[in-house]
Amino acid sequence: MAYARGRDSRGSRSGRVRGGRSGGGSRGYKKSSFTASRIAKPEEIDLENSGDDGSEPGGGNSTPESEGLDEDEEDDDEDEGDLGSSSVRPYSILIQSLNAKNTPGQPQHKRRKLDSVDAQLSGSHVEDNIRQPEGMPEGNDELSSREEADEDENEEEELGEADYSDPFETHFANPDNIHLSEQIKELSKSGWHMHKIQYDGAGKAILTTPASDKQKSPVNAVYFTGPENLKIKKRLSVSISTLRPKFNPLEGAISPYIFNYQDLLFCARSLRNANDLRTLTCLHALNHVFKTRDRVIKNNSRLAKGDISEDVELRDQGFTRPKILMILPTKQSCVKAIDTIITLCEPEQQENKKRFQDSYVETNSKISDEKPEDFRDLFEGNDDDMFRIGLKFTRKTVKYFAQFYNSDIVIASPLGLRMAIGTDAKKKDYDFLSSIEVMIVDQADALLMQNWEYVECIFEHLNLQPKEAHGCDFSRVRNWYLDGTAKFRRQTIILSAFNTPELNSIFSNHMKNTEGKIKFTSNYDGAILELGITIKQSFSRYDSPIPTTDPDSRFRYFTTAVIPSLSRHGKSSKDLEGQGILVFIPSYLDFVRVRNHFSSSTTTQDISFGAISEYTSVRDAARSRSHFLTGKHSVLLYTERAHHFRRYAIKGVKRVIMYGLPDNPVFYREIIGGYLERSIAEGKVDSGEVAVRSIFSKWDGLKLERIVGSKRVGTMMRSVGDTFDFV
Repeated sequence: MAYARGRDSRGSRSGRVRGGRSGGGSRGYKKSSFTASRIAKPEEIDLENSGDDGSEPGGGNSTPESEGLDEDEEDDDEDEGDLGSSSVRPYSILIQSLNAKNTPGQPQHKRRKLDSVDAQLSGSHVEDNIRQPEGMPEGNDELSSREEADEDENEEEELGEADYSDPFETHFANPDNIHLSEQIKELSKSGWHMHKIQYDGAGKAILTTPASDKQKSPVNAVYFTGPENLKIKKRLSVSISTLRPKFNPLEGAISPYIFNYQDLLFCARSLRNANDLRTLTCLHALNHVFKTRDRVIKNNSRLAKGDISEDVELRDQGFTRPKILMILPTKQSCVKAIDTIITLCEPEQQENKKRFQDSYVETNSKISDEKPEDFRDLFEGNDDDMFRIGLKFTRKTVKYFAQFYNSDIVIASPLGLRMAIGTDAKKKDYDFLSSIEVMIVDQADALLMQNWEYVECIFEHLNLQPKEAHGCDFSRVRNWYLDGTAKFRRQTIILSAFNTPELNSIFSNHMKNTEGKIKFTSNYDGAILELGITIKQSFSRYDSPIPTTDPDSRFRYFTTAVIPSLSRHGKSSKDLEGQGILVFIPSYLDFVRVRNHFSSSTTTQDISFGAISEYTSVRDAARSRSHFLTGKHSVLLYTERAHHFRRYAIKGVKRVIMYGLPDNPVFYREIIGGYLERSIAEGKVDSGEVAVRSIFSKWDGLKLERIVGSKRVGTMMRSVGDTFDFV
């Protein structure tokens, strides 16, 4: 694994371990005695023995509500044969059977799910499992069926002839097979053309298209002014027009790529635009689900009426039903996404809604206003990162907790979906991912603080050939599923606050859409200009020939160029520069290495130190912070994930050493501008005596750009000198 980032597995805010170590397995660390503090060994997770029943690591069991895959429920009777069934269930026959069965003046019976055309004609039925909502009277089934039939006819009329200006038609329903074959052939060879585009209000973008498109001339920016530019279902058009009569510059810039089924990596997500991005992606997901459903219903009707010749193939489905996959960090983020979906589609009924609210909505979780705004946005509410849920859409109903194979949209956390897939090679179940056509990953920057290996695992299991048929009608399956090239038709949308090597890897290796892909990034002024205080900031560059040896090069530079200066000052406990030193370490693996060096090396035997990582208990963390404040610990080792999940307000910081730059530039401002500014305000140190030293290599370019700014990063990466000072 390339160590451009040195990413390790991530822990939860409560300190529980959420998954194995970096490298795919559980990797233990030998305990040793420390002169100043002892750090508890991280809890080990054994995915092999945890099963795929949704049980959480550490022995805790997940709630039944989190298991969309294991529910034993039948389908809705309103779902036209589950949209993927090979049997035909036309509404006209259903109405005839109901008319023949029910006599005037008699109470109407509950509608039943019909098993076949013959069963419909004879009036036979099977039991359904749809409960009438509480407080709702039993409706007239015959009238309800007539209304649904009329609505179905209206939907067919709305479909009409193929509209080749609709991206759904050209990308999924009726693609140009010859051109598609050429595109897939070129993409198999990694043939791409790149085009740079500048957007007002959305930053800079790089559009990448298949080489077969022969589009080498400059590409102009495309804007959508409002919902009227979207080819979406009428019911959705009404909803979005009410919410967004006009698009802002960001929405206008990215909506053409989202609704034209192009891959999107957007690296400028913020608290201000999060709701806009969520609305656009949920709208696109619903539009895709509804249009796919309408296409299947229409073709079912054509087959029932015999209104099609034998040599015509109706290719309108995948191997399995789920078409949309959304990966989110917490249950609270899932609640926000589903609330947006409900607002847009406005269903008449919501089945299992109370169960969803009881399991996912937490109203009593209130985080102190002293915590940063981004922290409250991510962790306020239900911050559980172990969940998975399926949503099934019928004409008037949204059903929560549907079986995955009966769902239209699957929403899950990386951990929840990884547990659903399983770890036993013989028992793995990932067929429900075989026909995903739109994948949405929101808050990818937060997922990086969990276990990114689970996200990579999900991508590796997308659009694979299923192990079982699952009742599939192969005569209706689209050709690219049968050919094993579905990954070239899948649209992937990733939203993140910033770009990282992990996201670039996904962009290069897993985003191969024949429609092309685009990456939006920002121009940065630099976090060093946003501190609020004037202090000396030094950046030291070390040599690192290749990414795989970068951890060793970094550790060697730290132990030979940084620690000796600490040791000299540390010999005198009264020396100001030997106290109040915070060492910020992004990677947990590097943290363990540095901690062991402080514990066992002769060069650090005179330095008292404490350590706080994401695995440190609250009690031990409080003790280390107290000793650091009183001077009992001259040095405090502090990890990036500990700051992400806890956001400690550490007091007594007089100097900061960045063992590695943080991914999130907000952390740099909080640690440098927050901790040091507090020490200056409290009179513990003069502004001229505080200092910051950060070490970096040429593999830290993305991080460095966010810290020093886009205009300075090039010079610092290529300059002859290796030390750069800012005041």
